[in-house]
Amino acid sequence: MVDVDEFVEEKIAEVGSAIGDENAVIALSGGVDSSTAAALSYEAVGDQLTPVYVDTGLMRKGETDTVRETFAYMDSLRIVDARDRFLDALEGVTDPEQKRHAIGEQFIREFETVAREVDATHLVQGTIYPDRIESEGTIKSHHNVGGLPERIDFDGIVEPMRDLYKDEVREVARELDLAMAERMPFPGPGLAVRVLGEVTAEKLAVVREATHVVEEELESYDPWQAFAAVLGKATGVKGDNRVHGWVVAVRSVESRDGMTARAQELDWETLQRIQSRITGENENVARVVYDVTHKPPATIEYE
Repeated sequence: MVDVDEFVEEKIAEVGSAIGDENAVIALSGGVDSSTAAALSYEAVGDQLTPVYVDTGLMRKGETDTVRETFAYMDSLRIVDARDRFLDALEGVTDPEQKRHAIGEQFIREFETVAREVDATHLVQGTIYPDRIESEGTIKSHHNVGGLPERIDFDGIVEPMRDLYKDEVREVARELDLAMAERMPFPGPGLAVRVLGEVTAEKLAVVREATHVVEEELESYDPWQAFAAVLGKATGVKGDNRVHGWVVAVRSVESRDGMTARAQELDWETLQRIQSRITGENENVARVVYDVTHKPPATIEYE
């Protein structure tokens, strides 16, 4: 386990040295990784750092308001509404790797736009060790590692969390007294990797609300990660009508660092309450299934 006090002191100095007298932007998603990186970097350089939260339209329910409230003390915080641009970038894209690259490309372009406005030369990211392992191997590209475009208009990329596992990041976040410290992991590409096939506004609305239900209902189970995903369509019956609605998968896993995971055993009553809420609160959902697959052979996320 990392020596937290030593790590914080070392990384504040490292970020300060890397950025120097220049300005930087940081990709702030609201997750524990980027939030911790932002807090460290802000300690290092203050308002030389512009935290940029990009509302991609792929975020959790209420995430934009949460980020705005949590990081209001950072005077340089920027919130960028890029929902239409991300949907346009994902139009017609069905391959998981192409999705990640499209999202990575659009993220970088959004950060470059802000960087030009604030004359920033560096990009700070919350990349952690498992991101690098999975992207450098053959598992999948992370939007902020293997998903980055070849042309990046920054003099340097600073990644203060790059050698930490998720549980170590949480230790650092607790040391920094971050409210985000205990949040469940959320994928960098957002809800796009919880939608199989093309990402559309309708599918995003379904998966956002379903994930909100899952997080609420499984809070007492204290999962490493719990969420919903949209798999495709199937027939169902609602009222007296036959419908062709979405199939939503529920996934809840236990893990230490995300490198391996075990599907949680949930009681029947809980599963029935989840399916009842998801199908009852969304007329376009025909059925709900529970994913019992461990990692490996599955990954935690669907894409």
